[in-house]
Amino acid sequence: MTSHETLLAAASIKPEAYTQPFLRFISENPTVFHTVDYFSKQLSSHGFTKLSERDLWTDKLEKGGKYFYNRNGSGLIAFTIGSEYKSGNGVAIIASHIDALSARLKPISAKSTKAGYVQLGIAPYAGGLNQTWIDRDLGIGGRVLLKDEKSGKISTKLVKLDWPIARIPSLAPHFGIAAEGQANKETRMVPIVGLDNTDISEKKEIQEEGRASVLGGAGTFVSTQPARLVKAIAGEMGIQNYSNIVNWELEVFDMQPAQLGGLDKEFIFAGRIDDKLCSFSAIEALLASASESSSATGGGSSDDSGIVRMVGLFDDEEVGSLLRQGARSNFLPSTIERICEAFGGDKCGANLVSKTYANSFLISADVTHAVNPNYMDVYLEDHSPRLNVGITVAADSNAHMTTGKFP
Repeated sequence: MTSHETLLAAASIKPEAYTQPFLRFISENPTVFHTVDYFSKQLSSHGFTKLSERDLWTDKLEKGGKYFYNRNGSGLIAFTIGSEYKSGNGVAIIASHIDALSARLKPISAKSTKAGYVQLGIAPYAGGLNQTWIDRDLGIGGRVLLKDEKSGKISTKLVKLDWPIARIPSLAPHFGIAAEGQANKETRMVPIVGLDNTDISEKKEIQEEGRASVLGGAGTFVSTQPARLVKAIAGEMGIQNYSNIVNWELEVFDMQPAQLGGLDKEFIFAGRIDDKLCSFSAIEALLASASESSSATGGGSSDDSGIVRMVGLFDDEEVGSLLRQGARSNFLPSTIERICEAFGGDKCGANLVSKTYANSFLISADVTHAVNPNYMDVYLEDHSPRLNVGITVAADSNAHMTTGKFP
């Protein structure tokens, strides 16, 4: 199958074939950890081999192979190696990010009860906790670090409390000026997660003593978290001994499910589209590409099999991409260099690596703001992206975008 025939075959696939899977993906994978886990399972089910950064790859990579690995459980790179690949050939890359604006639990998330309300200490991630978070049904999810009682080893497991467990209440407009303006995120954007009126109960001391004992006593991680949240997390994960929870990375997320909207259902209404939309599309494209290459010649090589096809899904884009799983780390270049070394051996020095980069091409795939018809005056003339008319190419005269000039 030629490249032209492949494009025609792809064009014949109706958007509806991807719509419902994407809606389920968005709704069921609210955190970066769930997203990486989802993609890892997708890739494994399509014959991709999982690699480890801690191993040598020189004896693991093969021409025609399909591979992936993750870093920190929150970033992922997947790639296929053409059957005619040789070191110095190019890499075709789509790079996206899978983190989204959110609010994460503070290291000590327990807060003093106020007026009978149990509240949760959270902090904004990037631009999270803005006004759109008020009066939303919020769930809680992420990953939990568990200690095995027998071996003492620490393992990581995912958790998701996907019922409305938290809400940040607005102040009724009847209160006038106090209900207006930007809310203080530390004092006015604190979610409510339950009721507790033991401060006016004669049984307060007895209840507090019982609460401390079930959480493993002073000095444990769970003693710094809301007791009922610990119980809910433990119950969801089937944990009997609360002190086995040695830490967690949790965040609150909007519970509203992704769905179609508009008179003809031409819209997708969902949170966290930035940038799970491009991430989902990139992985689907890689899977389809790998399938086309294999089926085109009965499992053999295709006409462009001398290259490496790669998708990089990064974390921390919303906060600058500076951590080890971010796009500014060595995550992507180290992957390319290890592939080069696996097939170039001693010849894979700076010269061959530089040749690889020169022969490669990267698409930085992210979402952008579509034009808002109620605010036409804020857009540059002739620069207001419309929906459903094609891909938007983002450019900046001050080079703040990756878009460059072609030679």
